[in-house]
Amino acid sequence: MIEALSVTILPAGVRARFVERVNGLRVHVLEAGNPEHPCVLLLHGFPELAWSWRKVLPALAGAGYYVIAPDQRGYGRTTGWDSVYDGDLGSFRMTNLVRDMIGLMTALGRPHVSAVVGHDFGASVAAWCALIRPDIFRSVALMSAPFSGPPVLMEAEPAPRIQIDIHRELAALDRPRKHYQWYYGSREANADMTRCPQGIHAFLRAYYHHKSADWAANRPFRLQGWTASELARMPTYYIMDLADDMARTVAREMPSAEAVAACHWLPEPELRVYSGEYERVGFQGGLQWYRCRTQGIGAADLQIFSGRTIDVPSVFIAGASDWGIHQTPGAIERMQAESCSAMRGCHLLDGAGHWVQQEKPDDVISILLAFLSV
Repeated sequence: MIEALSVTILPAGVRARFVERVNGLRVHVLEAGNPEHPCVLLLHGFPELAWSWRKVLPALAGAGYYVIAPDQRGYGRTTGWDSVYDGDLGSFRMTNLVRDMIGLMTALGRPHVSAVVGHDFGASVAAWCALIRPDIFRSVALMSAPFSGPPVLMEAEPAPRIQIDIHRELAALDRPRKHYQWYYGSREANADMTRCPQGIHAFLRAYYHHKSADWAANRPFRLQGWTASELARMPTYYIMDLADDMARTVAREMPSAEAVAACHWLPEPELRVYSGEYERVGFQGGLQWYRCRTQGIGAADLQIFSGRTIDVPSVFIAGASDWGIHQTPGAIERMQAESCSAMRGCHLLDGAGHWVQQEKPDDVISILLAFLSV
């Protein structure tokens, strides 16, 4: 049985352990601070781990919080999930991911948390936690992925509209393209990345670089709509060339040895934690989340909450160089105007791309502490 992450690589004050019997999982967590203090729950995205919060955990603990960051279902050292492509896909539906977090808090003896903080796909889980169980998750901080609200159950007066086959239209462009989320749902995606020619460590180095502020071409702007021509304005890590896989896509932007050596926010030993875990378990667990999203698995469950808003205090944080805030046209505007009724701020940080809590940890920590203190 695999052991918890070694104390020899953890930041000072951070501990690793397992929490048993959490909705069928044995959950690997990183934690910091006194368990008697108010709790903050940190949720990572793809392709990440609890390790993504290594710079945030000690600071929040030092400010008087008990902070916990799990490897979520499908990731890292957490076990009990189905890793087979044709396996139990429904266990990765959003309401079950929320159930995982409620189960984790129950196992820890926490009736509620001061805040749930999520990044990337973890922001979606955090948002749904706050919307479905505001009694448990009493405030929410979302990073890099805006929450535009629950899916509509039914339009009062359905209007005739042209149904756009966005995939056919992307493929028909002069430069044929495809959407990364549907690629991630394909049977071959996991093997493409786990068996890539450059190896997982180099793949992740290029992937993290490509989506960070270190890649100078990351200059996002608002898209005018969900059309092929507009989506194709995004970088290839989102709208891929039709014939490429993700490993080939990011390999073209592999940073030089000098750039890697100068990468202060993700030095090689810290990247090795990520690559070591993905070399061991692969990517399929995280990819199952995308399959649920693109195939509508669990969407009917979420429609139950149609018309509901997040009414606990909320805040949004992202890098100013992060295309993630615009990849779904109109989402960040809907989040601020409609989906979150008690939003305390929307912060876009200069010098950060998609990995905002790793690229600009001090700024993120300052915003979180100010938010938590209100």
